[in-house]
Amino acid sequence: MKRIYTILFLLVAIAFVKPSSACTNLLVTKGASTDGSTFISYSADAHVLYGELYFWEAAKYPAGTLRKVIEWDTGKYLGEIPEVAETYRVIGNMNEHSLAIAETTYGGRHELEDSTGIIDYGSLIYITLQRAKNAREAVKIMTDLVAEHGYCSSGESFSICDPNEVWILELIGKGIKMVNGKNVNKGAVWVAVRIPDGYVSGHANQARIQTFPLENGKTSISSKNINKIFNPEVEVVYAADVISFAKEAGYYNGADKDFSFSDTYNPIDFGGARGCDARVWSFFKGVNNDMWKYQSYAMGYDLSERMPLYIKPDKKLSMQDVADRMRDHYEGTEMDMTKDIGAGPFALPYRWRPMSFEVDGQKYVHERAIATQQTGFWFVAQCRGWLPNPIGGIIWFGVDDASTSCLTPIYCSSTRVPETFAVGNGDLLTYSDNAAFWVFSRVTNFAYLRYDVMSADIIKVQQELEKKHQEEVKQVDAKALELYKTNPDQAIAYLTDFSVKTANSMVSRWKELDNYLLVKYIDGNIKKEKDGKFERTPYGGAVSPSQPQLPEKWRRAIVNDAGETLKAYDK
Repeated sequence: MKRIYTILFLLVAIAFVKPSSACTNLLVTKGASTDGSTFISYSADAHVLYGELYFWEAAKYPAGTLRKVIEWDTGKYLGEIPEVAETYRVIGNMNEHSLAIAETTYGGRHELEDSTGIIDYGSLIYITLQRAKNAREAVKIMTDLVAEHGYCSSGESFSICDPNEVWILELIGKGIKMVNGKNVNKGAVWVAVRIPDGYVSGHANQARIQTFPLENGKTSISSKNINKIFNPEVEVVYAADVISFAKEAGYYNGADKDFSFSDTYNPIDFGGARGCDARVWSFFKGVNNDMWKYQSYAMGYDLSERMPLYIKPDKKLSMQDVADRMRDHYEGTEMDMTKDIGAGPFALPYRWRPMSFEVDGQKYVHERAIATQQTGFWFVAQCRGWLPNPIGGIIWFGVDDASTSCLTPIYCSSTRVPETFAVGNGDLLTYSDNAAFWVFSRVTNFAYLRYDVMSADIIKVQQELEKKHQEEVKQVDAKALELYKTNPDQAIAYLTDFSVKTANSMVSRWKELDNYLLVKYIDGNIKKEKDGKFERTPYGGAVSPSQPQLPEKWRRAIVNDAGETLKAYDK
């Protein structure tokens, strides 16, 4: 399709909202997966986020215990809330009951942020994981927490899955209206939707829930009847004032039945489509060929027809399929970043920030794909209902850029974190040669120098390891299940040892890859190999390396820029 539209839209951010919120989630239900698992994926993307694996042990607390709330992405103390009598073990974004929660920030109407609230979006996730056993319980706890204690973050989309169901919850605060020293607008407006079995969904920094069925006493309920959420027929739950608040604030004046959460609290614009929903579209078109019809929408050219919240894939997805979709760079589309000159001579699928620029008064944008260089950590959470929860829940965890990093299986019942992923093993300003984040970052950042060839070497090792991990999980499942029948604690210890050993071994293998790439590609040369070893001369030295020409497109660009100076003359 020709670019017949001039991009004159305000780039309020290709406003990937704010730097700390540029994340992507993909959601897959049981009926849409190859083995009956549910999946949610998450890339935690921020230029100031360090990749590490969080851990909270299960605990019991006496009555009256208070819990400090620390804002997740700043470390700021927000206040204290009553602790519950018993909390559950949490590793990463999954708890011991195979419940997983992820997020992306959409921002929305910034006047609705509430600085008097003490629950931020990150704390909302990790507090809930310590208190909920399933997705429905999580929805109730999350919405109860912000109602009671106030919500201090901007608009947020949450992915929630357990072994049976996958939900999306979209939430935003109600701003500040002080009466007698209290904020009478404390809390949030929200909508939660269960993704129908057999379907997939996704969100990427743009609110996705549009219209939804209003309370009918069966499949849709408001928060006034929140306890009915545990009725399996309920598929939609929403804040009782989600529409009335919008009307009072002047955001909406139509009929209740036509109310759209996204269009009201996070109206779509060019940036929301091109910088955010385009990532969801790239996932959708990769699993359902009919979704190509939304390409014009994804590129921000035609916003008249929004994509659906969820779709039915043409074929079922495996864990590996979901992981590979998290490595997407818009390959095969008009937004493929490896094709224009901005990719440099070696087809780099990234553009360094800022994401917008101007030439001769015309504004332009760089793309924001699912895979990105500023990922702190990422995962695919897999919940398998045919196994006991301690065995059935796996968080396939990785750090740094998804496209050039590797996932390792961490069982949800693990009682300790691999040393290489542990909190405190380095940080974004402190290098540690035993920290997975720094090991993977070394490899990836070197690959950015000559991405076309180096990424192939990295992906080869990535695929070998992930295939090996998946085969090992099958064997570990079987042994753990036998142990679990007679000694659950022994089974959990076995799963923990496997998770820790496998993660540490993966990082060791990546260190070897780091050394290999340095030797092979140092100084812009490419060492020659034979039978898996670098070639040597008969006398033991290195044979002359390969020094391939720059691509013709890049050679022509150099000539166009400085041809007269560089022109060679025969004497």
